[in-house]
Formats: sequence, structure tokens, C-alpha cells
Amino acid sequence: MSRNILLIVFLSLTTVVHAQLWRSVNPLIGSEGEGRVFVGPAAPFGMVKPGPDCLTMPNAGWAPRPEMVKGFSQTHVSGTGGGQKYGNVLIQPFRRYESMTPQRVLLPDGKVGVVPCFLHHRTYEKVTLGKYSCRFEDGIGVDITTSARCALYRFRHADGLLVDAASFLGMDTIPNKRETQQYVASSISVSGQKEVSGSTTVRGGWNNGGPYTVFFCLQSSAPFVKSRLFGGRAASVWWGDSIVEVKVGISYVSVEQARRNIVAHDFNTQLRQLRQQWDETLARVPYEGNSRERRIFYTALYHTLLMPVDKTGECPRWSGTPYYDDFYALWDTYRTSMPLLMEYYPERATDIVLALLAIYRHEGYMPDARSGDCNGRTQGGTHADVVIAEAYSRGLKGIDYREALPAMLKDGDVPPADDEKEGRGGLREYIRLGYVPYGIPRAGTRTVEYSYDDWCIAQVAKGLGKHAIYNRYMRRSRSWQNLWRKDYEWRGMKGFILPRDARGRWLDSVEWGRSRIYRPKIAYRPDTKVAPWYIPWWDTFFYEGLSAEYSLSVPHDVPTLIQLCGGDSAFRRRLDTFFDEGHYNVGNEPSFLTPYLYSYIGRSDLSSRRVAEIVHRCFSDKADGLPGNDDSGAMSAWLLWAMLGRYPVAGQGKYITIDPVRFPEKAATSDNATSMVHFVLNRQYRNWPLSTRWQGDTLVVTCHDCTYRMPRRVVDHAQGFCWESPQKAGARYDAEGTFLFISRDALDSLQRTGSFVYDGITWRRVDGNGQRIHVRADVDGTEMWISTIGSLPWVTRMQGNRLGIDWQMDDC
Repeated sequence: MSRNILLIVFLSLTTVVHAQLWRSVNPLIGSEGEGRVFVGPAAPFGMVKPGPDCLTMPNAGWAPRPEMVKGFSQTHVSGTGGGQKYGNVLIQPFRRYESMTPQRVLLPDGKVGVVPCFLHHRTYEKVTLGKYSCRFEDGIGVDITTSARCALYRFRHADGLLVDAASFLGMDTIPNKRETQQYVASSISVSGQKEVSGSTTVRGGWNNGGPYTVFFCLQSSAPFVKSRLFGGRAASVWWGDSIVEVKVGISYVSVEQARRNIVAHDFNTQLRQLRQQWDETLARVPYEGNSRERRIFYTALYHTLLMPVDKTGECPRWSGTPYYDDFYALWDTYRTSMPLLMEYYPERATDIVLALLAIYRHEGYMPDARSGDCNGRTQGGTHADVVIAEAYSRGLKGIDYREALPAMLKDGDVPPADDEKEGRGGLREYIRLGYVPYGIPRAGTRTVEYSYDDWCIAQVAKGLGKHAIYNRYMRRSRSWQNLWRKDYEWRGMKGFILPRDARGRWLDSVEWGRSRIYRPKIAYRPDTKVAPWYIPWWDTFFYEGLSAEYSLSVPHDVPTLIQLCGGDSAFRRRLDTFFDEGHYNVGNEPSFLTPYLYSYIGRSDLSSRRVAEIVHRCFSDKADGLPGNDDSGAMSAWLLWAMLGRYPVAGQGKYITIDPVRFPEKAATSDNATSMVHFVLNRQYRNWPLSTRWQGDTLVVTCHDCTYRMPRRVVDHAQGFCWESPQKAGARYDAEGTFLFISRDALDSLQRTGSFVYDGITWRRVDGNGQRIHVRADVDGTEMWISTIGSLPWVTRMQGNRLGIDWQMDDC
């Protein structure tokens, strides 16, 4: 009897603990810095993600105070880089209508009109799982919660609401500007005394997708006492109550469907249901740890479960099958978050795979990325192939793999009409040459990843008894070796994946930039991004990584990689050098597997050590606690696996085990500047140690006999900051376009002729002496001061930079 009582008590306590898992989630972790996670309320894989949109228009809408809030839109993504997407159907509460700011906008009839805009400073803000709250300087209070397809608001002390049907993130008046969203059409109407409905059609954004339409239906708990329409774009409504609840149903099919998506219950009931749903969802992945560990772990799991988005029943083109959108992108998520879903949420993973196959049936290709119901953009390979191979290796049920194989073969055999949208770019050359040659964008990444994708296709074909297909694709899976330059030595390591042209020649130097006027060549090294700041990763040989990283990224053929590197001992030395010299970058996905590679030579202890070092250096429970874009939860899922003590080798249905990474209850104290060495500067300069400290809003970096002062804004923009010497004919920029060095050839031209040209921009001498030269750019008047002391032409000061980022180096 007593045992039964104890068992009942234990089960009750367990239920209480699980019911409170939502309290272990802090949605603000990863919201600042590079993480870019969505902070508003969201349901698991929810279609609606309501939250604040700030004037700076970050990808996820939110920015920390004191940035001003423009309003609250209903659709967002989480953790993404590149251009914005969504931010549709903006609502703006107002206290005094006359406080509005007139905003000139494009109306549906093509004319320019004026729509009111209400901007607010937040005096209070609180973010918890399922609920966002803030208070504005004029006394308006806002609470937000949500269901999967309906946002719920509670406004206090607001006189009314502006509903802007045509607002979205990343608005730009330049037609077809890359990665920006473009207005197509909108409609809006006020029905009766409590409803506003309409639609908005937008195109573009990060994936350069075609038009997508968001339908909405807004219902108010209080009757409108007055309303006003602004063409087909916006409407203002006034009410007389001091506390008003507003529900906004969203649909991608029709206004009627948006109306049906509105939940029947009130704000508090929906909040309780949402948190209960998250408790049940989070409890599927059990984890024991101290309070800080649980906060980090369950926040990471929460972020992993925000995308892709479940739009079943909301596809505007077909119905009858599970449908998911916002694969943003499989290039990121196939490595970590998709295996996590297959392990702990297999029914959800099955539906996602069925959605990929439905997209193939109706549109011709499975996506590598997709948003706004449009495929695109492909980044490297066709990684739906890896996802299906992972599902097959796990025996995931409910999937017709005989239907899946033709979809995979379409990726591997048929060149697409638009390889930015889907399929494989450079596929003809890859099949003919056995590699993608230099000159085709992302040729190195594509070769490596096509090889992996082909291996995954081969495994599914083998399992289905398709031996001819298996043999053909296994041969192709070795294509990465055709870019392995076995005689190339660098930093004591021999053999790298390096550029090769279509004639089979290895390229020791490549052009830097694409200017028609000035196209210097630089020596190609395994640690060099061969492009200036204005060339995106899309156009480089490797995507979001360098040769040193991709030369260790062959997950399907690690034994061959070890052999080519010289055996177990040489492979360990290579890994040690890679990590000890700071070439590892957890902030982007190509190196996710690398610290686990020690396990392939029987040294899982070293994998454990490296992973723990990375986690403790780069992750935390702070707002800037992610080292890179969360990328739809891919980064968070990498952290989850480290804390669970295993890592999935995607497409193979197996794990590498390590010691689980633990966090102390209390974070160790450290100087902010010390962390900046890791997050911003990332390495030493010419083997000189960097010491850093903050003086107010200025980061002071001391290096050898120089002191370098960077305002906080420079630090915030300086991702990818590089402190290494340029090659003889090269130059270095940071990620946002600020010179750090100029080339020696440019300095020679400046000293001889009084000017130099780079990428079509002419820089002319203003004045100077034997130690420092002052120059100015013709195009925008930006000024630089270049030190001529020593062999390296340092830029010691920049002023009038077009980004507003000025800085200077003192005491050199």
C-alpha cells in the first residue's frame, strides 16, 4: 500500500515537473548578436508568429530597446540570415491619433498616398514562452499570445488600432532588388462593428520567391465607434473600451479560412493551452541537469521546433497531403535538427518528408530551401536526399521510398532550369568531369556536397534492390577526391580540396572580385575567402566556409579522408592544428561534424574535449548566447546534441558518442572584451596576442605596439573580422566594407601617381607625409589614412564611411 502511495506521489511530482518545462525556456537567448531568433509567442511549427517589428527591420522583427517599435506583424521566421521574409499584416495601437507620423506609401492603384504610422518607445518589456508583453511611453500596454494559426492580443489604454495590410519586413522601392520583398497588391475592408479583413500579396525576400498571398481576419472584443480606410492598403478603427482583446486569423488560402482559423476562447485560456502544448512537446526529449543547464537545453529545443512551418490545409496549390513550408534551409537543418525530429518526433518527421515528396510531385523538384510557397534558394547540394536517406536508414514508417527514389534521382540526373531555385547547379560539368569546375559559383561546396548526396541516393537504391543505380551513384560519391590536391602543403598539413578549372588545371591564384576595371589575382590558400566584402558567399568557391573546413567535411567517406591525410597520426595532427590555430568556425554549418572526427581514429576523448571547449566558449544563456545565425534551429540543435553526448551523422542513421557537455549552475565571470576575441577577432595577429578591454562604448584592442579603438557599432558589424596579412597583390576588408589593409600594388600606385583604383572606385591622395597618406574616395567622399611604416600598408583611420562606421588606430 505504501509503495502505491509513493508511486502516485512520484508520478504526480513528475507530471508537475513536466507541466512546468515551459518555465525553463528563455526565448531571448540568441535574440541579440548573430542568433536572430524570434522572441514572440509561437506554437510548435506554428504558421503564425506574432511579434514586434522595429524600425531597423531585423529578420525576426524584434530588436532590443531603445529601438522604436513600428507595430506588430503576424508572420516571422527565426534565426535566419540574408534578406528579410514575411512581417505581414502589421497592427499599430495608438493612444492619440494626432501623434501619428505620416508615411508616404505605394497604394494598390499604383499611386503614392499617405498612411499614418505610429512609432513607440518601450518603457517595459517581458518575454516568456507563449507570451510577449510591453508598455509604451504613452501608457499603452500590449500582451500577445498565439495559436498555430491565430494571434491573440490584449491592448490596454489604446484608443484604437491601425491595420496596415500592405506592410512587410524589408520594404524597398527599388524594383527586383535582390533579397528584398516587393509590394504586389493588397485589399482591406471593415465589416460590421468588430471585424477587419483583407489580404496582402508580396514577392521576393531571401529566396527571391514569387508572389505569396496572406489572407487575414481581425476580430475585436469591443465594437468600433469609428473607422477609416486608406485605399486598399490600411484601415484605422477606434473603440471606447480601455481593455480590448483582438484576434487575428491568418490563412494562405482565403479570408474565409482565416476567419475559421480564429480560436473561440479568450487570451488567458489560449495562453494556458499553448504552454501546456509546449510542456508536452518539450517533455519528449528528457534531460536532467541543473537549472542553468535546463534553461539552455530546453530553450535550444524550443528554438529547434519553430521551423519548418506546418501549413497542412493551407497550401494554395494542392491539398490532401501534409504540407510544410519555410525550409530555411535544409542545407542547415539536415545535419542536426532533422535527425533530432526523427529521433524524438518521428510522426512529425514523417509528415515533413511527405511534404517534400508532395512538392516534388506538384512542382518537379524537392526543395533545398523554400519559403512563401516557393522553392529557393539552393546553397550547396540537394539535401532533401540526405533527409530521405536518414529516414530510410532509421526505418521511418509511413513513407513510400519507391516513390522517394525517383525524386532523389531527379536531383542527381536532371539539370534544373533555375539552379538558384532548385536542383543542382553545374550538374552537367559534375557528371562529365567528376567535379564542378572553378568559375561556377560555389563549385567546391557543390562538388563535396553532391558527392555526399550521391552516397545517400546510393544507400536508398541499394535498400530497394536497385543495384545498377547503387553502383553508379557510389562511383559518383567519390567525386570529392577529384578536387583533392594531394601535393599541396600548408601549415604542416598535406592535401586539400582546392580549385580546379574545366581543363583539369589546379589554380594557384584566382581573381579577387569582379570589377571590370581592377581585378587583382591573389594566391589561393586554404584559409582565404577569395572575395572582397561586397561579394557574397554565393559567388565564392566555397559557401560559408573555407578550404581548410571543407577539406574535413566528407561525412560519408571519412576512412578515405584519413588515408589521404596520411593516416591516423597525421589526421590527429591535422585536427589539432585546425582547432589550435583558430580555423574552426561553429558559427556556420560546414564544420558542425569536425570536432567529432577524432572519434574515427579512436579518440572520442579528444572529441569530448574539443566539443566542450567550443560550447563553453561560444554558447551561453545570455541574449547573445549563440555564435551564429540559429538557422531555423540548426545551431540550437547542434548544442542539444553536445549536451546529450552524441552527434548524428546525417543520412547514415548513426551517432558518434562523447561525454555530455555540462554547464555550471553559475556562469563563470569573464571580461566582455575577452569574449570578443573569440566572437569578433577570432585569432591572433601575426602570432601577437590581442588584449582587449571596454572603455564605455569603445573596444580597445592592444596588439604588439599598436592600440586599436573600435566603437561598439564597429564591433557589432565586424563579423568575419580578419587580422591576417593580405597576399602581395591582395587586400583585406571586413564584412561590412571597411578597409583594414590595402594591397602593396595599390600603395605603389598611390605613391607614384597619387591615386589607386579598386573595384571601379578611385581613391585620390589628399595630403600626407613619409609615414601616413590621407586619401579620399571619388564616389562618396570616404576618407582613409594609410600608414606606410613597415612592409604592411595599414589603414589607421577611416572617416565618412558610407555605413557611418568610423574608426581609428592610435599609437602606431
